[in-house]
Amino acid sequence: MSDLLKRLWQEEEGQDLTEYALLLVLIALVAIVAMKSFGSAVSNTFSNAASNLNTATS
Repeated sequence: MSDLLKRLWQEEEGQDLTEYALLLVLIALVAIVAMKSFGSAVSNTFSNAASNLNTATS
């Protein structure tokens, strides 16, 4: 049993997959935050454009 635990502790085969998964999660979180702020900016721009069009036609 102790040999199995030593081998599992020393093996690094799954380490790369874990690092890639963590990197993917980090990239996804950054993308979500960026899209939220970008979406708000686009929404504000269209709201301002619609407001300007409504005042120009009135």
